[in-house]
Amino acid sequence: MGATTVRKIWDAMAVADQANDIHDSNLHIQSSQLTVDTALSLHQMAPRLRELCKDIFKKWSNLEDSRFSVETVSGGITNLLLKVSVKEDQENEVSVTVRLYGPNTDYVINRERELQAIKYLSAAGFGAKLLGVFGNGMVQSFINARTLTPADMRKPKLAAEIAKQLRKFHQVDIPGSKEPQLWSDIFKFYENASILHFDNIEKQRKYETISFKEVYGEVIEIKELTSCLDAPVVFSHNDLLSGNLMLNEDEDKLYIIDFEYGSYSYRGFDIGNHFNEYAGYDCDYSLYPSKDEQYHFFRHYLHSDKPHEVSDEELEALYVETNTLMLASHLFWALWALIQAKMSPIDFDYLGYFFLRYNEYKRQKDHCCSLARSYLSICRS
Repeated sequence: MGATTVRKIWDAMAVADQANDIHDSNLHIQSSQLTVDTALSLHQMAPRLRELCKDIFKKWSNLEDSRFSVETVSGGITNLLLKVSVKEDQENEVSVTVRLYGPNTDYVINRERELQAIKYLSAAGFGAKLLGVFGNGMVQSFINARTLTPADMRKPKLAAEIAKQLRKFHQVDIPGSKEPQLWSDIFKFYENASILHFDNIEKQRKYETISFKEVYGEVIEIKELTSCLDAPVVFSHNDLLSGNLMLNEDEDKLYIIDFEYGSYSYRGFDIGNHFNEYAGYDCDYSLYPSKDEQYHFFRHYLHSDKPHEVSDEELEALYVETNTLMLASHLFWALWALIQAKMSPIDFDYLGYFFLRYNEYKRQKDHCCSLARSYLSICRS
């Protein structure tokens, strides 16, 4: 998505908000036509990043290049995060985060939806403040905190705080359609993933072992089963892995960041997806939280002030909802990985990731589906 398109989207939303008399400090976002080549080394990127920041922040336009420094914050499997620090004068240094979108990520990310949501989430206190947009990324305020690890997420105190913050996140109202997007996104991924061709012979051979007829049948089965659970629809993060959680330990403050995959979806999907991420990129699913660990999370999600007053019925209902929709998380990211295997230049075994996620789905399916059907049978009797 180019900077002009991004700017048009943002202007259209600003006009709509002004018409509705919505106050939001993010309405007047700066934009730039510039892009930054993600294939460059950090040293090669630095001049372009300085030019970008001078273009977006006019007060920096006449500063000497020596006042700018650039360092990598994080290099994930979708985006590249960079910290740009600027010495405005002898006493003051300001830092911003430049997020560079991974090449071809528009195949799996709805940037219009992301920009629609980010200002409302920012106004509600989530993530970094959006400061500017450009041809292939955005500039945000810098969060002085460390990124969590998968092991951090299961620590009882942090798990309770994540649950509390996720509940608040789910209560943010994003204007527009409240229709859940989960299954339409999965079907879109399926459509794109099932028609790929790899020039690499080994990749093509592995790809051809996938039965897309089988995968489609699994998607339909889980969609129909989860529809019976009547799970609440909330604005979901949908990618709550450790890399999207940050902690300032001095202030004891947790941040939920990066809303690229955010959409209206099912509460249990967001929580189940988070639990899947206990496994990390290595997909060690022996780390999936136990029932006791899940109940600890649920208590603080449902009633953070009085977690021990949550009823057994509430806990059981959310347990079934989460562990059934957790299966949809595996299908979502398995199909996503196939598209990335074809489109992304990032050095990551996306094709292997498909099989890790899909095989775990099949391993968990019978138990989780039986749990849901038993629960529904009891509820109906």
